[in-house]
Amino acid sequence: MSSAPGGLPVETELPERVGVLVLGAGLAGCAALLAAAEAGQYALLLEKTGEIGGSTVKSAGLSAFSGTDEQVEQGIADSVDLLRKDLLDVGKNRNDPALVDLYCEHQLATYRWLKGHGVRYGEIHAASGQSAPRSHPTDTTRMLELLLRAAGERGARIMFDAPADRLLRDGSRVTGVRLADGREVRADAVVLATGGFSMNPELLATFAPQMEHALRQGGAGNQGDGLKMAMALGAGLRDTPYIKGTYGHFHVEHPDEDGTGILAVYKGAIAVNREGRRFVDESRNYKEIGDAALVQPGVTTWQVFDAQAMAQANDEVPIYEFAGRERAGMLAKAGTIAALEAEIGLPEGSLQRTVAEYNMAIERGEPDPLGRAHLSGGVGNPTPIDRPPFYAHPSGTVMLATYCGLTVDTRMRVLDWWGAPIERLYAAGEITGGLHGAGYMTGTSIGKSGVFGRLAGRNAAHEESELEW
Repeated sequence: MSSAPGGLPVETELPERVGVLVLGAGLAGCAALLAAAEAGQYALLLEKTGEIGGSTVKSAGLSAFSGTDEQVEQGIADSVDLLRKDLLDVGKNRNDPALVDLYCEHQLATYRWLKGHGVRYGEIHAASGQSAPRSHPTDTTRMLELLLRAAGERGARIMFDAPADRLLRDGSRVTGVRLADGREVRADAVVLATGGFSMNPELLATFAPQMEHALRQGGAGNQGDGLKMAMALGAGLRDTPYIKGTYGHFHVEHPDEDGTGILAVYKGAIAVNREGRRFVDESRNYKEIGDAALVQPGVTTWQVFDAQAMAQANDEVPIYEFAGRERAGMLAKAGTIAALEAEIGLPEGSLQRTVAEYNMAIERGEPDPLGRAHLSGGVGNPTPIDRPPFYAHPSGTVMLATYCGLTVDTRMRVLDWWGAPIERLYAAGEITGGLHGAGYMTGTSIGKSGVFGRLAGRNAAHEESELEW
């Protein structure tokens, strides 16, 4: 028997029966696997591709936690009440309040659980939708390896290249999974952690036609498999009208583009279109900035910033890795705004006027015409773009994750269209809807994958066996 990254033993022969069967090897799946194993169940994870990670390792690796050791060390004042308020405000109160409360109740314990298994977090940053800095960066691949290793020590196993095709059911309850090659495995409970459908053009056309011109990224396996399997059993859906892309992605293919893009706008940049004009309040949620960018002429826009913003680069946080992108040749650079304007091919005088007007308004203390009062959420103040050299990053909107999905209750059981649980079927991570509502606060995708993945695995492990072993 071989082993996966982190040392988790890899199954080569599909067992006939397990206690908890988890589908998908992103953070939600790995957390569910470990939690089920900690509860004493024989847990097996099936991953459709040949590697772990999914969209987790394509993300910026930020988790939204409140009340952490790192926040205390940095002198950051935050609270669970403020976290809850931000989630509801950003979600425009379209969230499921029970899931918001569940996240707030368990986020700190999950943070400590992850740290107890060796996960480490770096410097905390403010980001979209946060009234206080609470984005906790970590190495996502390392995090998954740590969880898998701990799960392996408790008897859990993983199997690669094992795409699931159908959920098996006996009457009203789910009893296992059939693989695409026809093999079957029975289980006392199944946890769907298969991610979203950012890589499935047909599902995107069905649920998010407004994303037609968005770039597509995310885990290669994010084709909506789990969503379709659950829908075949009558599962309900949440938040599909609010699918949005992520702003800041490099607008063409580049070997150094890791899928996260950058958000220089949260460190003082302005966003301009091909006419050299600002088009959005840059402090807004980067999903909303992405929507605004998609309707600009030619779709491609630019994040324009100066040496002051560049000085805030942080290679530990991909969305703030400005210096690394300069080294990779992904930034235009010039000694003057006029030269930068010519370098990126904007109409003569357009960027110069935009920057001059922006700087003048800040210096005079005048209200921003687009409503920008802070750098990100309610944190940080705009500063003039006047310190050379000047930079521009060609930025588009990318579909990294879909942030909507199956209806679940506070035990992470999948609910049908009438609100009744589909027995012994659980879900966690990107495949679920309800937490985000109509908007997205940075760090809550990775955050909910850890929080809800752990809860799903633990609750699934408590299903009584009705199988003959």
